[in-house]
Amino acid sequence: MINLTNSAINALKAAISSTVQPATGLRIMIEGGGCQGFTYKLGLAHEPSSDETVFEQGGIKVFVDNASRAHLNGTTIDFVVSLEGSGFRFDNPNAKSSCSCGKSFS
Repeated sequence: MINLTNSAINALKAAISSTVQPATGLRIMIEGGGCQGFTYKLGLAHEPSSDETVFEQGGIKVFVDNASRAHLNGTTIDFVVSLEGSGFRFDNPNAKSSCSCGKSFS
């Protein structure tokens, strides 16, 4: 469903180990908004909600709400460090277009 690169897995493990709040994984959602119509929302989470699918990759649990699954199917999430800034990048085959920052798509 969603592929995490090794760089993303390492970044998530570092974030989980340094958080004050207990966390076991990553929650990913798609919300309306952004300059292209949809935006990615990420956050550390401890437990899944009742409407979420859970899968695990590289020791990281990923929680995806059922409404977002179709938009995220086949997406690769990477963590990139560059001069322009560090952060998660999405390669989403379902996106028809995306904004220049890569956080919004249609």
